[in-house]
Amino acid sequence: MTKAIRIGLLGTGPWATRTHAPALAAHPDVDFGGVWGRRPDAAAGIAAEFGTRAYEDVDALFAASDAVALALPPDVQAPLAARAAAAGCHLLLDKPVATSVAGAREVALAAEKAGVASVVFCTLRFAAATAPWIEEQAAAGGWYLARAHWLGALFSPGSAGAYAASPWRREKGALWDVGPHVLSVLLPVLGDVTEVVAAAGPDDTRQLALRHAGGAAASAVLSLSAPVAAASAGITLHGDRGQVDMPRWGDAVGSFAAAVDALLEAARTGVPHGCDAWFGLRMTEILAEAEGRPGA
Repeated sequence: MTKAIRIGLLGTGPWATRTHAPALAAHPDVDFGGVWGRRPDAAAGIAAEFGTRAYEDVDALFAASDAVALALPPDVQAPLAARAAAAGCHLLLDKPVATSVAGAREVALAAEKAGVASVVFCTLRFAAATAPWIEEQAAAGGWYLARAHWLGALFSPGSAGAYAASPWRREKGALWDVGPHVLSVLLPVLGDVTEVVAAAGPDDTRQLALRHAGGAAASAVLSLSAPVAAASAGITLHGDRGQVDMPRWGDAVGSFAAAVDALLEAARTGVPHGCDAWFGLRMTEILAEAEGRPGA
């Protein structure tokens, strides 16, 4: 791939406006080719702000693009991603890929059939501080236990979060919104999950107990309804080297740019990225099992 890859954007919400569009517009190897959304006026606004074109026909955007980045609710994302793959577009997906196993499998199979690359934007796998840390801990091995917590205050009184109005987050809660972040770290470091036990806490809080193929156990507490003063997130590993804490991270735009780099590399080399659509399917299978509907 010797010239700029033409990437279209699907989605017009805060995540698309604040993260995807700025990263695509600034990336030196990307031609930000257009934007489509379910709200045409919002798509036109993004197009005007970032110097690209608004598309009313999503299939026309697919036809004009080498790849698409999706910033849509998961169960809107999945069928459109499968259509984009069938049209020959590489896929930069949001997490979770879908909230049903069938939906996530459709995306993975569509990408495989079309021979297109895919990357799922799990922030921790691409953030400058955490991505190398994950690789280091996975290579080191020797882990006995992991403890994770992701306590957001999105739905709590006094929260000013831009995503509180998200209907799918209201419906599916922390398990599906922040659960993929935790799994995106635990799976490469500890191995695949072989057993899941889930329990409900207050509001949308879910507590997970996980058994991993490498022998380690992990626990995770997930919430979008924690008190504002209690909001925090972290992962701690315990093993042969003692206790190791995941570093803090930030810069969503820079992290998304790194995910774009990963997609370009996978498209150029044909070597799948470790956080691709198949990995997204596996996370969906685990979350569906934790929700109590493993075949969903």
